[in-house]
Amino acid sequence: MAQTGSLLHFSDHQYLRQRLVLSILSGKAVRIDKIRSDDKNPGLRDYEVSLLRLLEKATNGTVIEISVTGTAILLKPGIIAGGSVSHDCPLSRSVGYFLEPLIMLAPFAKRPFQLSLRGITTDDNDLSADLVRTVTLPHLQLFGISDGLELRIKKRGSPPEGGGEVQFLCPVVKQVKTLNFVEPGKIKRIRGIAHAVRVNPQFSNRMIDASRSVLNRYIPDIYLYSDVYKGEESGKSPGYALSLLAESTTSAIQCSEAVSKPGVTPEEIALTATHTLLSEIRRGGCVDRKHQNLVLLMMVLGSEDVGRCRMCEPSARTIQFLRDIKSFFGTSFKIVPAEPSDPSSTQLLFSCYGTGYINVNRSLA
Repeated sequence: MAQTGSLLHFSDHQYLRQRLVLSILSGKAVRIDKIRSDDKNPGLRDYEVSLLRLLEKATNGTVIEISVTGTAILLKPGIIAGGSVSHDCPLSRSVGYFLEPLIMLAPFAKRPFQLSLRGITTDDNDLSADLVRTVTLPHLQLFGISDGLELRIKKRGSPPEGGGEVQFLCPVVKQVKTLNFVEPGKIKRIRGIAHAVRVNPQFSNRMIDASRSVLNRYIPDIYLYSDVYKGEESGKSPGYALSLLAESTTSAIQCSEAVSKPGVTPEEIALTATHTLLSEIRRGGCVDRKHQNLVLLMMVLGSEDVGRCRMCEPSARTIQFLRDIKSFFGTSFKIVPAEPSDPSSTQLLFSCYGTGYINVNRSLA
């Protein structure tokens, strides 16, 4: 990473989404080169180009330049406009890939977001629409972003043909609240959604029974819903999936999911999701591993006060995100063991001083 004036320079295609988001929020231009330059098929993939187009629609005055070979891009950020945006996502990635960066940007828009995305709603690479609705949005509520925050799943779309549609509604805020979340609490309830489209409707019941066979040993408060979509609303391809989330006494949420694969029974899918959930619970912390980046970003953008959050050990993506935050905002985190007296605990306490980020776009409206 090199910095010249307010232009930041990165290499490689990994972490592309988070760097584009940080660029738009901080107002610093970013240049990313050597994008798959050693690959047989160099340059940006279709879903990355589609994300750039979506960011262009959602903002006003953003200049995006892509090199002829597609191996370098330059983004000069404008303001986050919000309003009504609709976008067709390519079938190479699910809508979760596109929703994640926009959820980070949406609270700081000029007008409330009404975003419609069409494509695949659940796959095994990105967050599914179910997890975004049940886990990601409650994480935003920790920061005072709640009135009118909603994700509607209009149609389901399984890979490879998709055909799903989701609608994301997000209010705008002037400033996010400071987070102080250090008590993970004990798990008090488990919720889940099993859905099966264009296959035997019994598949969702089979997944629920298999998941309950494991979870009933631990806790009585378990509701696993069978979500049925028929006809036009069920997309173009057959598929099924199970999304699970565990909520603690202090409203900390851990989640997991598993998606159908050819030749794998619904019972095996359910057990995969269940065992993943139990391993996430064992890791502990107040924030699920898939949502560490969102929470850390909102802590940095919080009011000028010290925000604290307890998490499990960071993933490689989170570690790089912390480095990128330092490049764009100059904020570094203090990271200490959450329980110094217990050497077996891997949980960490992240604390930082908020930048007091004010949504200037909103004041222009």
